[in-house]
Amino acid sequence: MSEAADEPCRADLWLWHARFFKTRSLAARFIEDGRIRLTRGGVESRVDKPARTLKPGDLLVFAIGGRLVSVRILASGERRGPASEARSLYEVIDGSAD
Repeated sequence: MSEAADEPCRADLWLWHARFFKTRSLAARFIEDGRIRLTRGGVESRVDKPARTLKPGDLLVFAIGGRLVSVRILASGERRGPASEARSLYEVIDGSAD
């Protein structure tokens, strides 16, 4: 991945790149509903706007598909690629998702 993959990225775009949502608009709606918690530098907050930036190292916690998902962002990504590429954008914390 290039340097651009390690730069901050919009929350809706990152969730779409990482293949948690089929469309960017679904990701945006999920965010607007206040359903994602972000931990950055030990401070927890809600991701409240789709344009909120996410950076490598941030921790996200959200419930989707009846499961609690906890991930650490590793990269922003440049595109919505295949699942194997999407999986390289994050690491699962506490084994909460596959």
